[in-house]
Amino acid sequence: MRKLFIVLGIIASILAIVLSVLPVSNLAYFPAIAALVFGFIAFYLSNKNKLSIKTIQLVFLLSVIALSITIYKSAFLTTEVGNTDELEIRQQESVEDAKQELENLDLDFDDLDVDINEEDLELGDLDEIEME
Repeated sequence: MRKLFIVLGIIASILAIVLSVLPVSNLAYFPAIAALVFGFIAFYLSNKNKLSIKTIQLVFLLSVIALSITIYKSAFLTTEVGNTDELEIRQQESVEDAKQELENLDLDFDDLDVDINEEDLELGDLDEIEME
């Protein structure tokens, strides 16, 4: 049982280290806390049976390093949003290009059976025409 908690603690602490250096470092809190919990359980079981705690110290060390990096990144590093004007201009241009392509399409509606109600003609709304 002790070995299971040691292995789970090592896996969780390594996952916490990896997540702490990635841009999504806020996700590193969960595996780091889980590694600490697994480490405390393994530490309790080791003290109960008077076994070595060297690997458990490794779990604690890796968890503390991961938490330190994550707390540092969340406290001192801020994400900056760049100038979005260029992105908005490109998006507007792509919308205009799509409109032009749709206008340039030569569609032949003679082959389609279109059922037009009198209500549709009175409203003048072509979106409500039901196609069969």
